[in-house]
Amino acid sequence: MIHGILNVYKEKGYTSHDVVAKLRGITGQKKIGHTGTLDPDASGVLPICLGRATKLCGMLTDKDKCYETVMLLGMETDTQDITGRVQRRGDISKVTEDMIQQAVKSFEGIYEQIPPMYSALKVNGRKLYELAREGKTVERKPRRVTIYKIDILKIDLPRVHMRVFCSKGTYIRTLCRDIGERLSCTACMEELVRMQVSDFVIKDSVTLSEIEDRKKNGTLDEIIIPVDQMFSDIGQVTVKNEWRRMVLNGGPFPEDGAEKENVFSDLERVRVYDREGRFIGVYSYRETEKIFTLVKMFCIMERD
Repeated sequence: MIHGILNVYKEKGYTSHDVVAKLRGITGQKKIGHTGTLDPDASGVLPICLGRATKLCGMLTDKDKCYETVMLLGMETDTQDITGRVQRRGDISKVTEDMIQQAVKSFEGIYEQIPPMYSALKVNGRKLYELAREGKTVERKPRRVTIYKIDILKIDLPRVHMRVFCSKGTYIRTLCRDIGERLSCTACMEELVRMQVSDFVIKDSVTLSEIEDRKKNGTLDEIIIPVDQMFSDIGQVTVKNEWRRMVLNGGPFPEDGAEKENVFSDLERVRVYDREGRFIGVYSYRETEKIFTLVKMFCIMERD
């Protein structure tokens, strides 16, 4: 079984679930998960977790992201992008570049965003897009998101090309719609490319066809990102052999169960390896008891 992460370039026309299904066929394994949906008409970075790395899916979903988008002024749709039914047209004849700059920049910072009806969020057990397709509209509570920065790349009215750096849970099509409201001319999203998720960037991403070719020629391992690389910002310790079995079973181990002496702070997290250099998991140090306790297990047991 493959254990690691693939930085997949999701092409237009595929859902995130489609990508997972394709990869199951390519790799011949079922244990695969994606790290957050990307609309079929959008493209870009979609980290995919395989094997033990599926434990990282939630963590990666929560990471900050970067998108490049094209906002189309003068048109509002029910889906907030150009795939939807036009609900309203707006007059952009009086909209200037200065007005656009001011409106766009006004959304930087913390922003109370109302999720769109055409989304996978659930209300009373039903997905919003299911209700929307039935012609129903329900009240949605605003969600606090953060727009760290918006760069305007080009203004070519009625289109505005932007790069958006944002927190998890941000709907770029809703941002486009809200900017249109601020300009009093309506707007929707015409194009969307996800450029980055955490440390995964688009220049390093690979298409499904490239992954399939690598699987066939035996070079797939070259682009699999090891699980422990996701924790490169924390320290590491090597557990002594006499404590290895305990650690492999998720148990705690004492401070002197580590190969080398070091100074650890209370609740400090570390990567734990065995003497063969195999990554076991992430542990937290408890200063009062002088022990390390399990946070998340990633080891590949011998019986696997």
